[in-house]
Amino acid sequence: MLYAVMKSLHILTVALFLGNVITGVFWKEHADRTRDPKIMAHTMSGIIGSDRIFTIPSVILITVFGFVAAVLGGYPILGTSWIWQSIVLFIISGIVFSAQLAPLQRKMRDVAAKGAETGSFDADGYRRLSRRWGLWGAVATLAPLGALFLMVMKPVH
Repeated sequence: MLYAVMKSLHILTVALFLGNVITGVFWKEHADRTRDPKIMAHTMSGIIGSDRIFTIPSVILITVFGFVAAVLGGYPILGTSWIWQSIVLFIISGIVFSAQLAPLQRKMRDVAAKGAETGSFDADGYRRLSRRWGLWGAVATLAPLGALFLMVMKPVH
């Protein structure tokens, strides 16, 4: 019973994590289409805030619930390929988020906020940051989606 609860909580936090990440992309693209730096800055602030409220706590809970479920289910973590490979993908996503995405989000917010404040928006600079954000965001999103695939398919090697 406890295994099923931990597994369910693990799945729930994965849904929360991926939902927040993917929804953030939607709202950023929606704001960028307005070309209004005030809206763009506001949206980036919201994405940064939702990462603090949803994404980062979800990472912690995914890890805790996943490890507990694996132990309770009798799965050796390093001896089960789909578990350790998923962990590697999740770590890659975390490194990319910390080293690339979070700093880029703050820079984009700041460029847009400065443009809204001064009336002189560096649209080209924002677009350059945004392209990098899109590239690294794809890596940071595809990695946990790959982990989700491995967790569902449980391939045996």
